[in-house]
Amino acid sequence: QVQLVESGGGLVQTGGSLRLSCVASGRMFSTYTMGWFRQAPGKEREFVAVISGNGDTQYYGNSAKGRFTISRDNGKNTVYLQMNSLKPEDTAGYYCNADPRPVGSRPMGLGSWGQGTQVTVSS
Repeated sequence: QVQLVESGGGLVQTGGSLRLSCVASGRMFSTYTMGWFRQAPGKEREFVAVISGNGDTQYYGNSAKGRFTISRDNGKNTVYLQMNSLKPEDTAGYYCNADPRPVGSRPMGLGSWGQGTQVTVSS
């Protein structure tokens, strides 16, 4: 079981940027597909981005395309989410996921979850 700890959230103005980090404990981090999801109050969990174990493949949700970039450093057991051009509708809790299956597996979001980090974008 992988344990995940997110950080990097905060309050930012519209148009600003944030970089989220998620550090994983345990071994074999590079075998996990890592993803970011978000959930706003009263809304369902939404897929943001996912990256394959070796980092070669990334997929993005529609809200993230062109603005967010997911990356990973397997030497540091860390996955990142660079968020640019932030909008008030990006306000949500952001959660890291470690899925033991290959990228592209469905349904998404199996495996381990972090406790989340809050992102608030002011207008």
